[in-house]
Amino acid sequence: MEYKKLLIGKNEEDVEMAAKRATTDDASPERESKNNIRRSTRQETGSKKTEPTINTTTATIVVSTAETTILTTSTSSHTTTMNEPKFKKWEQNAITVAGGNRKGQQLNQLNYPYGIFIDKNKNIFIADFDNHRIVEWKYNANQGQIIAGGNGNGSRMDQLNHPTDVIIDQRNQSIIIADFDNRRVIQWLNQTQQILIENIDCVHLALDKHEFLYVSDYKKNEVRRWKIGEYNNEGIVVAGGNEQGTQLNQLSFPTFIFVDEDQSVYVSDRNNYRMMKWKKDAKEGIVVAGGNGEGEELNQFSQPQGLIVNDLSQIYVVDCSNYRVMRWREGKEEGEIVVGGNKRGNQLNQLDHPNGLSFDDEGNLYVADFLNHRIQKFEIIL
Repeated sequence: MEYKKLLIGKNEEDVEMAAKRATTDDASPERESKNNIRRSTRQETGSKKTEPTINTTTATIVVSTAETTILTTSTSSHTTTMNEPKFKKWEQNAITVAGGNRKGQQLNQLNYPYGIFIDKNKNIFIADFDNHRIVEWKYNANQGQIIAGGNGNGSRMDQLNHPTDVIIDQRNQSIIIADFDNRRVIQWLNQTQQILIENIDCVHLALDKHEFLYVSDYKKNEVRRWKIGEYNNEGIVVAGGNEQGTQLNQLSFPTFIFVDEDQSVYVSDRNNYRMMKWKKDAKEGIVVAGGNGEGEELNQFSQPQGLIVNDLSQIYVVDCSNYRVMRWREGKEEGEIVVGGNKRGNQLNQLDHPNGLSFDDEGNLYVADFLNHRIQKFEIIL
C-alpha cells in the first residue's frame, strides 16, 4: 500500500516481513558494537544504491571539550535554550520512554510511531500511525493517553486516518496534525476539531516564531507556508514546486521539514537522498547533507527522514534505512554517526527504520523507532 511505502521507502513485502520480525522479538540490552563504515567517493544524486562493504575503519563520534555555546534550538513549534557543547555525545544504549511492549492498541503500546514532539515538560506527543491517534506520554509515565483520534480510522471530525506528524501551537496549546490519508491538516483544541487545510498530501509540519505553518506535500514535491489563522488561500511555495526531479529547484518525495530563525526551510528530500536548505524567498535550494546517491557511507543516506538544525548549523538527520542518526556540519562533505548504525534490530543500541526526531531542553535525543513500535531516549553525556 502507498502509505507503507511512504513511511520507509520500501515495498509492502519488505515492510510486512520486517514488521513481523519486529513484533515477535523482545527488546533487551546488548553490548555496543562498533560502527564499521567504509568511506566512498562522491556520486551523483539519484545513482543506484551501492553494495554495502565493511572493513575495519571505525566511524567515531567526535567529542570536544572546547567552549560551550549558549544556543537556541527550535523544534517545530517551540523554542528551548540550553547549554550545548560544540560536539555533543550521547549514551549509545537508549531508554525506552514510550511503547516497547510490542505492536498493539493498548495505552502502553504503539503501532508504527512516526512524527514526535517534545514539550518543555518532556511530555512526548506521538503520531501513532496505524492506531489512527495522537497519544501523549507524560514524563516518566508507563502508558500514554489519547488526545486526538482513537476512534478508528475514518474521515469524521473526531477521527484520523494514518496521522504522520503532530506539533503543538504554544500560543493556545492546540494540537496540529498531518492527517495523511484524509489529505488534510486538522487542529484539535479542547476536543473541538477544525480542518485548517484540505486536499493536501501532507506528510510533515513545522511552525516558526513568526506564526507561519509549513507543510510538506509529497505528491506535489513541495513545501508550502500559511500564516496561522489565514488558511482560505493556497499558501506560498517555499521549497520545490517544480515537479519531481533532482535539480536544485526540485524535490523528490519531501518528508520532514525544519525552519530556522531566519525562516530558511530545511527539507528531507527523501528520494534524492539529501538534505536541502531553501533560504527565505530563494528560487532553488542548497544541498547541505548527502546528495551522493543512496548508500551507507558517511557522505550518503538511505531514506533520510527526521531532521533538526541547531544554531551552530549542525544538522541532525534520521537515516532511516541505515538505522542511525547522523550529524552533519553545514559545508562538510560527510557526516558522523550520533546513535545507532549497529545494523537493524531491537536491542537498546539498535534501531529499526527510525523516523521522527526531537530533543528536550537538556539536549537528550528522542527517536521514533518505527518498526520496533517504541520511542527511544538517548541521554546526553555531560
